[in-house]
Formats: sequence, C-alpha cells, structure tokens
Amino acid sequence: MTYTVFKMVAFKTTAVSAALFATALTSARAADMAVKAPPPPPAVYSWTGCYIGANGGGLWAHKVWTGPLGLTLASQDVDGALGGLQGGCDYEVPNHFVIGLQGSYDWSNARGSSVNTDTTHTYTTHIPALASVTARVGYGFNRFLGYVKGGAAWERDGYSTSILANGVIDTSASQTRTGYTLGLGGEYAFTNWLSGFIEYDYYNFGTRTVPLNHIDLAPPMMDRIRETKNVAMAGLNLRWGGLTLH
Repeated sequence: MTYTVFKMVAFKTTAVSAALFATALTSARAADMAVKAPPPPPAVYSWTGCYIGANGGGLWAHKVWTGPLGLTLASQDVDGALGGLQGGCDYEVPNHFVIGLQGSYDWSNARGSSVNTDTTHTYTTHIPALASVTARVGYGFNRFLGYVKGGAAWERDGYSTSILANGVIDTSASQTRTGYTLGLGGEYAFTNWLSGFIEYDYYNFGTRTVPLNHIDLAPPMMDRIRETKNVAMAGLNLRWGGLTLH
C-alpha cells in the first residue's frame, strides 16, 4: 500500500514537472522568436534621384507691338499646343523638403495674327520653341510631391507683316528671346521608377526691339514687342532613386 502511494505521488510529480518544462520551453521559444523577427518598418518613398521624361500641353501668349515713337501698332494673342522633354535631379532632405534642378525643351505650333491700328497690314507671330532651366522646391507627402519652380527661360520667335489688301509678306524676322519663368505643380510616383505630373508656368520675356527686314531690302522696321506667356502641361518621368525605410 505504501509503495503504491509512493508510485502515484512520483508519477504525478513527474507529470507536473514535464508540463511545467514544456510550458517554459514554449514561452522561451515564443520570446526568442519575438526578439529575432520584429515586423519590418514601413517603406516610405524618397524623391532623391534623377529623372528624364516627356510632356505635352498648351501655350497662350500675348504680344504687343509698338513703333519707334512708342505708339501701339498691334496687340495679339498667340496660342497653340506644345510638347517636349524634361530632365533633372531632386534631393529630399530629412524633413521631407525636396530641392532640385530641372531643364526642359518644348516644340510648339503656337501662332497668332492681328491687323495693325491703321488697318494696312497683318502682323503675325509664330513661337516654334520654348526652353527653361529652373530650380524646384517642394514638400514630399510620401509618393506625392507639391512644388514651386523658377528660373531662366528662352524662346524662339518668328515675326512677319503682310499687306492686308493682298496678303503679300513685306517684312520678316526671327529672334531668340530671354526671360524668366515661375510655376507650380504636383507630381505623383505611381511606382518606384514612374511618376506623372501636372504643372502651370508663367513666362515673361519683357520688351525687345525686333529689326523686321523688308523683302525689297529697304532699311529694317525697328518695332518693339512685349510678351507674356502662360503654359499648362502634363507629363511622365522615368526615375531612378528608390525606397528608404524609416
């Protein structure tokens, strides 16, 4: 009887010890796994990197022609489509502000005409090309970047005047103008390598003297032409940069 009781007590003691050991071992393994496999940090997009891309949109310019004595000869709107290329580099600082430099070149079919104030001639402007080099400053909301930009601008202009009665061109000129541009826009990264943007830009090319050469080789007509311009565009950029883990 005493031996039987002893065996039962020993068996129960062994069973309890085994259960306690198994529980402790399971807890230790779980704790070890929790230490060795923390959840990965969330991936946050970084705008640091460079890009190249293409764009398209519309151009709206206003030209005012004045003569040597300061009298207004003609005022006209010049509009059309444009399309081109852009490229640049951005750097995102730790507080998510983004600074960058961008260059762009666009071709345009913008054209406009108006009759001069004495109703004898038609004055015509054609804008075949537009370029800029700008600094960009913005703030990155993960994959969305809002920005402003500003810098130097250039455009290629073609001018002509024609006799209103018969349409014969009697003077013509071409000129590369310099000025400045200011703009704002937003860009969204669809993937780590592809982003899209929409943008508005204001251009001011001031007033320039344009020597319009007569077809009959008479002395050129020295008109002064003032121009401002608005551009709206959208485009895509191929980017190389990457994700950073925060």
